[in-house]
Amino acid sequence: MNHFNFKSLAFYGVAIISVLLLFKTVTVYGENNLKAPPPVNGRYRLTLSENLPNCEKSDTLTLNIQQSGIYLNASVLSANTNADTDEKHSLAGIFRNQQLNLSGKVGRSILCNIPRPQNDPLNSVTIQMQLVDKGNMTGQLSVNGIPQTLKFTAVPEAN
Repeated sequence: MNHFNFKSLAFYGVAIISVLLLFKTVTVYGENNLKAPPPVNGRYRLTLSENLPNCEKSDTLTLNIQQSGIYLNASVLSANTNADTDEKHSLAGIFRNQQLNLSGKVGRSILCNIPRPQNDPLNSVTIQMQLVDKGNMTGQLSVNGIPQTLKFTAVPEAN
């Protein structure tokens, strides 16, 4: 009966209550402050507000986004590309506070909607988008070598 002295029981009681209190505090903090970002992965049809300079014709583009939490990988494809096409993701970015930021390189033939030549020059591209209602996005596209930014709207494509 010597194993149950008051000091040992008090120590273990305080330790257990401390752990339970700490667990409850962390749980309440997580439920109030840690929220998963809304899903934005999928294909979006980008409609530019104006044509790209130095392109004979520019069509709507398709932005294919894959999401892992706040991290994004994406590729820009011409609008007439088959949905089953497995294009290498050439853009990377992050999703914070309803704002998507992507950067990387995209071929000029994709941006101008022309047949792909052997040595398709790559342009550095930066895309900034704001998530608005129903999964639609508005944003701007900056292409290296083009002084102005191009505004666009992005609408999710049906599966």
